[in-house]
Amino acid sequence: MTRDSIVFLPGLLCDRAVWKAQVATLSRRYDCFVADYGGADSLSAMAKSVLEAAPPHFSLVGHSMGGRVALEVMRQAPQRVARLALLDTGYQARPEGEAGVAEAERRYRLLDIALSQGMRIMGREWLQRMVHPERLQDGALIESILAMIERKTPGIFAAQIRALLHRPSAEGVLRAIRCDTLFLCGRQDGWSPLARHEEMAAIVPGARLAVIEDSGHMVSLERPEAVTAMLEGWLGLAGSTGS
Repeated sequence: MTRDSIVFLPGLLCDRAVWKAQVATLSRRYDCFVADYGGADSLSAMAKSVLEAAPPHFSLVGHSMGGRVALEVMRQAPQRVARLALLDTGYQARPEGEAGVAEAERRYRLLDIALSQGMRIMGREWLQRMVHPERLQDGALIESILAMIERKTPGIFAAQIRALLHRPSAEGVLRAIRCDTLFLCGRQDGWSPLARHEEMAAIVPGARLAVIEDSGHMVSLERPEAVTAMLEGWLGLAGSTGS
């Protein structure tokens, strides 16, 4: 008997380790695939690579930048996606004017650190806003994230920065979604705040919104059991169109 499939999309500088707990549990019932974007430097190219490697039909889970890639998958091939879960992500294009310039400067400053001092040192600074403040002293958690970052190169970092800075608005994609959709966010996410997820959930017909308490942006690593439980509930929504 053929099992249903789940495709997991990692965020900026993340790999399959960010989904370790979720894959360990869900692979008992589903075929689980974790995407690797290679050196792709646009969200559309990342989505194309996902679609080329994925099975014909699948449930789709994206975190952070991976959530934006998931929305590009929905733009390119919505008929292939049975269910959609978007975690700690966003949908708007980079703002124009000073705010957009400031974002680019912040991102390229981190790239400069990666180039001059290495990915691990850059990661230590980047992490200050990525996890719940109380978890910054959690050595095992921080080491797992730094090790993941260190597996990427400055070249991959630069490509992913370009993809994010040139991200298109996905509001139209959200309005067109008709599959079961879950939005999930860490309560203390300072990078992709809860208010943004409330906006997205209001746009998608029938969408559900879940909040993970005591968690920042790296929710699947900070609160793995809670995230896995939410995904298990979402996967039990078969048969509903969400419209």
